[in-house]
Amino acid sequence: MTNKLLISAAATIAALTFSSTAFASPVCTAQPQSKWLTPAKMKSKIAKMGFKSIKVFQVSGSCYEIYAINKDGRRAEVYFNPVTGAVVQNNVD
Repeated sequence: MTNKLLISAAATIAALTFSSTAFASPVCTAQPQSKWLTPAKMKSKIAKMGFKSIKVFQVSGSCYEIYAINKDGRRAEVYFNPVTGAVVQNNVD
């Protein structure tokens, strides 16, 4: 009975560990926020990339993160390097 309990507890801890890292935002920059593009400049860059209907624009860790519609009309969650404006991670539905 004790071995089953230990195995169950270990499996639960492993599942919680993996699920929490799966939802963590990527590391986009180590630069201080004083070096970041302003939100207005970043929003302009994002619009030039073809993203529309930006529903969320936020700071997420060391990234700018948006929820928007991409140029193909698909929903996207995108993380940007806030210093260069480059896409770091692009999750499309």
